[in-house]
Amino acid sequence: MKQIEVVAAIIRKGDKIFATQRGYGEWKDWWEFPGGKMESRETPEEALVREIREELSAEINVDEFLCTIKYDYPAFHLTMHCYLCSLVTVALHLNEHEAAKWLGRDELDGVKWLPADVMIVQTIKSRIQ
Repeated sequence: MKQIEVVAAIIRKGDKIFATQRGYGEWKDWWEFPGGKMESRETPEEALVREIREELSAEINVDEFLCTIKYDYPAFHLTMHCYLCSLVTVALHLNEHEAAKWLGRDELDGVKWLPADVMIVQTIKSRIQ
């Protein structure tokens, strides 16, 4: 099975978490945490900073490692390294996604998350009281 290793930014602002809606591909309209594939010789933190710059035209601080999620999609095995992040720049521009929301803890279950991201949501809810 194909192996894909990615990073995900759990961007926090106060008690809200930033979520994005995919605008393309097989999982179009599903919600996810922004991020993407790591390039060779790139640390997870470097990949996150680059991906958020590319996807959202924003600068972030990578504050803390949250968890690593492993999930078997039908076509590939995903390993996703998740980090709590904060914004350096205020403005966010959706370069790849069709929508975005800031969600409070009680709103996290209100969107249709990608299967692997559901696992992150459970971790976030246990951390944010």
